[in-house]
Amino acid sequence: MMYSIVVFPSSKVQEVANSYRKRYDSAYALIPPYIRLKEGFELDEAKLPQLVSHLEQVASSTDSFTAHFHRVSTFHPTTNVIYLAVQNKEPFVQLHQKIAAECVTEKETYAYVPHLTIGRDLSDDELRDVTGQLSMAKIDLTSEVDRFHLIYQLEDGIWSVYQTFLLKK
Repeated sequence: MMYSIVVFPSSKVQEVANSYRKRYDSAYALIPPYIRLKEGFELDEAKLPQLVSHLEQVASSTDSFTAHFHRVSTFHPTTNVIYLAVQNKEPFVQLHQKIAAECVTEKETYAYVPHLTIGRDLSDDELRDVTGQLSMAKIDLTSEVDRFHLIYQLEDGIWSVYQTFLLKK
């Protein structure tokens, strides 16, 4: 089964992200807005208890923090993805590294950059047009990060929460 590990931001951040995602993100109907901590990976269900135990350890040893989204950016020319950039990346990077330390799955496709995708699968022209418009938007959003989620993908492509892990207060 396919799994991933993500943070869902506050409802206010999700609302803003979804105002763009419904137009520009082909995955809009499959998953709420999220910040990925671990790229999607296949895992044998027999190894799930070991992964859950590791994630519980990570959560209990990690303090909650505030995420600040400050601008719209893109991964072009690597991929045609538009995202809300996270200003304070370090807490996400540390959480990603703790999770990846024992998540023995295939290597990550790209270097880890914490972000919230608001558009994907756009043509080059569409990407240029949308990025030009959104780069003028003033973005100043915060979200308390006090939990992360192990999610899995259903046969219809929709992602569902398997388990939630609370960070230290």
